[in-house]
Amino acid sequence: MHYLVVLIIDDISQCPQLFNAWEEAGVTGLTIVESTGLGRIRRTIGLREDMPLMPSIRSLLQAQEEHHRTIFSIVEGEAMIDALIEATENTLGKLSEPNKGIFFALPLARVVGLASEEEVANRNRGE
Repeated sequence: MHYLVVLIIDDISQCPQLFNAWEEAGVTGLTIVESTGLGRIRRTIGLREDMPLMPSIRSLLQAQEEHHRTIFSIVEGEAMIDALIEATENTLGKLSEPNKGIFFALPLARVVGLASEEEVANRNRGE
């Protein structure tokens, strides 16, 4: 069975190490999206009562936005999910600790257009 694996990572400076760890674990492709959460928006911009209805462009440009990265991949089998959790925690630390990240996997009823592991291996060998 295929699964959609999603990881929301808090510290984006750790992305390169994480991507390498996932590739070493066997992931053949990733989609990476810049994202942010409501908590960060509230902390950064500050949803204050005294906020002007039309803030100036200058104040908006001066506000430094903090982002997460949301990483998506489709993998096959629960063993791969376990390998990715291990690779993730070896890179980021225990996900149960604050501000590390959120990992989840969803079973997929059907996947079309994804190369099999054998096809990817053949491509990598130049066949």
